[in-house]
Amino acid sequence: MKFTINDITAAHQKVKSGADFPQYIKAIKKLGVSHYTAYVGDGNTEYFDTDNQSAQTGRKYDNLIVSEKVNLDHFKIRLKLHQQGGTDYMTFCNDCAENGIEGWVMNLNGMTCTYFDKERKDILIEQIPG
Repeated sequence: MKFTINDITAAHQKVKSGADFPQYIKAIKKLGVSHYTAYVGDGNTEYFDTDNQSAQTGRKYDNLIVSEKVNLDHFKIRLKLHQQGGTDYMTFCNDCAENGIEGWVMNLNGMTCTYFDKERKDILIEQIPG
């Protein structure tokens, strides 16, 4: 594998809000990350390279209870606020949990982010600015 979790962490430390996210994506893509899955429940994120080898961060915070019911309209409002730099990462994770978002898959090759619910059903797919 070309990257380590320490490499990812170093790149992530430069992110202060959602507005910094496009630079983070460019940085980890250069490290060799092809895609990753982030889980809202405990913050674990699994990063994959092009050979589908992976490294995980493990739990980052105490468990959040993800709502069984998806509230897509409210989630979109909170997502937009986060992307504009209006919330920090932990607030965004809480917003995801409250609105039924279990996590997301970031595809760095297709430059898409797919948010999913507790049943792993795709809820929203967005293009990553870049």
